[in-house]
Amino acid sequence: MIKNKSIQYFKGIGPARAEAFSAYGVNTIEELLYYFPRRYEDRTNFASISELKPDQVYTIKAQILANDQRNSWRRRKFSITEAVLYDFTGKINCVWFNQPYLSGYLKTDATLILFGRVQVYNGKLQMSNPEFEFVDDEDNDSLNIGRIVPVYTLPQGFSQRSMRKLIKNALDEFLPEANDCLSFDLRTRNNLLNLSQSLLNIHFPQDSNLQKQAHNRLSFEEFFIFQLPLVLRKLKRKEKKGIKQTVDGKLVEDFVSALPFKLTTAQEKVLHEIKADMALAQVMQRLLQGDVGSGKTVIATLACLIAIQGGYQAAFMAPTEILARQHYDKVASQLSGLVSAKGKIRVGLLVGQDHNQGEIYKDIKEGSIDLIIGTHALLQERLSFKNLGFVVIDEQHKFGVGQRALLPKKGKNPDVLIMTATPIPRTLAITLYGDLDISVINQLPPGRIPIKTLHLTHEHKQKGYAILKQELNYGRQGYIVYPVIEESYALDIAGAKKMFLELKDGEFKNFRLGLIHGKLKQKEQEEVMLKFKNKELDLLLSTTILEVGIDIANATCMIIEHAERFGLSQLHQLRGRIGRGKLQSFCILISDAQTNESKARLAAMIASCDGFRIAEEDLKIRGPGEFFGRLQHGLAELKIANPLTQMKLLKAAREEASKLLKLDLSLKDSAHKLLKAKLLQRFPEYELLILVG
Repeated sequence: MIKNKSIQYFKGIGPARAEAFSAYGVNTIEELLYYFPRRYEDRTNFASISELKPDQVYTIKAQILANDQRNSWRRRKFSITEAVLYDFTGKINCVWFNQPYLSGYLKTDATLILFGRVQVYNGKLQMSNPEFEFVDDEDNDSLNIGRIVPVYTLPQGFSQRSMRKLIKNALDEFLPEANDCLSFDLRTRNNLLNLSQSLLNIHFPQDSNLQKQAHNRLSFEEFFIFQLPLVLRKLKRKEKKGIKQTVDGKLVEDFVSALPFKLTTAQEKVLHEIKADMALAQVMQRLLQGDVGSGKTVIATLACLIAIQGGYQAAFMAPTEILARQHYDKVASQLSGLVSAKGKIRVGLLVGQDHNQGEIYKDIKEGSIDLIIGTHALLQERLSFKNLGFVVIDEQHKFGVGQRALLPKKGKNPDVLIMTATPIPRTLAITLYGDLDISVINQLPPGRIPIKTLHLTHEHKQKGYAILKQELNYGRQGYIVYPVIEESYALDIAGAKKMFLELKDGEFKNFRLGLIHGKLKQKEQEEVMLKFKNKELDLLLSTTILEVGIDIANATCMIIEHAERFGLSQLHQLRGRIGRGKLQSFCILISDAQTNESKARLAAMIASCDGFRIAEEDLKIRGPGEFFGRLQHGLAELKIANPLTQMKLLKAAREEASKLLKLDLSLKDSAHKLLKAKLLQRFPEYELLILVG
């Protein structure tokens, strides 16, 4: 079976290259066949240099007329490699930054194929950092010239030419062993190519039409495999007998009446949806989407109280210790005056560093703790509940699918509420979270002042510093966020560590500064955040670790350096760390953005503070790649499919998954043997779910 054959022993690879491939998730022959091109070049016709226009991307074939290498006058160690190339119609300059080794490669008279965006610099056409490969004028190799040519992301030790040859050899030898997991009937209904045709034409398309058909079929396969476990979980959930909760009672009424604010209309609607689920003798599995600061936690607390007033325990899991402690402090305070039928409500906290874990375990097992709030510590095997009836999982994308399933298993089919502050458009959410019912809080509590978002270039960033200093002088707190920990000369961007040292003894020497980033140990991160929360620090310098942070109402200003290097949803999540109180807050984006995409992101941030609108813009601008990969394990597995541009295909795949599983819920039929194997290969965490029943 090609799914088990190591690539190490395939001709042209060996141990070193196999290790390089492993970094890209390619360890077997099957994974090699599914290592798709990232783009294509139409080498049936190249653009001539005389045809080139600024701000467009081209593939050209040209010879090197002259080349040179020098160091930047700004930074001594930053090299610039330049070459003048020509064809029979004209000349173009090409420049590569900080790649000094190129001077040994780019020899006069060598012929190159180049791909890149054309710009005007000093009145002349130029390609900056174009991709290129060498070609011999007499080279008639059918893999590289005179056809639509695949371009791959290259593991170390490969060139595009050697990569194409390797893939072609693998297809020639192993394609007959590639078993099609999609049935003939399914392919016919959806007008899909078979697997062999698809793999051939995704790597070496005969023409653009067949390449599109291959892309369509392989995308459908990914969507179909992805949808099967989601549909399966939903169907099996309906078979389970759940808890018929007592949704109305004095405990819930007392909590709502004691709140110092009135629930928003959106919160009321979501609470009604949750109550309707919990009143049924079926297991609730509901996703609660809500923007940062929209009031998800109070709804989750209310849902916990519904379970508690019926005599059940509730568990609330957060991704970090400091977030768990924040939830504990807030919820314990809100519930301190409430009394259930069995007495005063007791709230517990369980995190990794607690010294009294044994006592907490005992109290949970005996049922004397009604609501336990904690981190991954709640997943420990030795922790057992007396009567777990409700589970909340906060910031669900920070937990793997397997982890999310562990906590509910500690009860007898408890209701589950999964929360996320990363909004995605509802149509996509329904399809991508197909095993969950979805609720949305799309309204902020009254009294919140919209955050003022400004864009400044690095030339004018002192204006941003002035706003931040003013806020700090008022006794408020702020953040400066950097895209990297260490300074990057290659990318010409500042790093958090170096700027911390510069700013604490320079621009912000009169204030107390802290530094937090992902390379600090968890305990060190928690200590820094706790100091900031306790107002022992005025200004926190950070990387994107702040994306899921704590609620600091006193933080009113954030500066985001090199804002063009962040995704739009990521920028919005970072901005959500401020504006949590009733004070005017400021988010200052520092960027010398040049590309249209970067400018569009910054413009969207300035135009709106609505997370759902931001998410839609982010999807339009960037596509779903990293955006979806963060949200749910499995979406990162989509190597070729695109939920944004292929929604119709995704829906068709979901319909086929539903149709199949309603006929054969556990894929027992021998006709589905290949499909079951593919599914378990892709998502092994679903093995028990698929095989049992």
